[in-house]
Amino acid sequence: MKILISKCNYFEHNWLICGDLKVLGMLRGQQGGYTKYPCFLCLWDSRAKTEHWEQDQWPERKEFTPGGKNIRNQPLVDPSKVLLPPLHIKLGLMKQYVKSLDKHGACFGYICQKFPALSNEKLKAGIFDGPKIRQLMKDKKFIKTMNQDEKEGWVAFSQVVSNFLGNTKSPDYKELVNRLLCSFPKLGCNMSVKVHFLHSHLNYFPENLGSTR
Repeated sequence: MKILISKCNYFEHNWLICGDLKVLGMLRGQQGGYTKYPCFLCLWDSRAKTEHWEQDQWPERKEFTPGGKNIRNQPLVDPSKVLLPPLHIKLGLMKQYVKSLDKHGACFGYICQKFPALSNEKLKAGIFDGPKIRQLMKDKKFIKTMNQDEKEGWVAFSQVVSNFLGNTKSPDYKELVNRLLCSFPKLGCNMSVKVHFLHSHLNYFPENLGSTR
């Protein structure tokens, strides 16, 4: 990675960087895989599941010493130069939503009928791309298949995607994100590192995600 960004003259221009979280982790010198401290901004404990939806303040990550707190190599970019990727966060939210659905319920069954080309493994794992998510968001029949908790979660997800993780940042975006964070636990969703960024680092996002990604 150091050779690649050197060839791009990154150290001369010091650009903002936005990309896949795995790539951003490599640039920050972080260890890959399911680690205990995957966040580059704080020491969020990914394994302390009982505290995830209750605690939103975690110790700030101040040191990036290789060998400690899942830091493997010397960081190549400053954290202030890293932009959180809105598309990957959207895909991560969709993944958590679908994985939480009753696999024998009407809502999940409708998804399977709508995307017959997707394998059963991908459907159960909630692996969808942007166009398929947009199809579901426009499908008025889809929401009729949901129970109350599923509906609350889907509406909250759709509003965050349309009014925060895109070209538009609504004045009430904090309230919209909070609704999502309240509805997902009701579904039994786990908190991934992508959800964690919304839960604990909402102020880290730039003013307009669409203009900076």
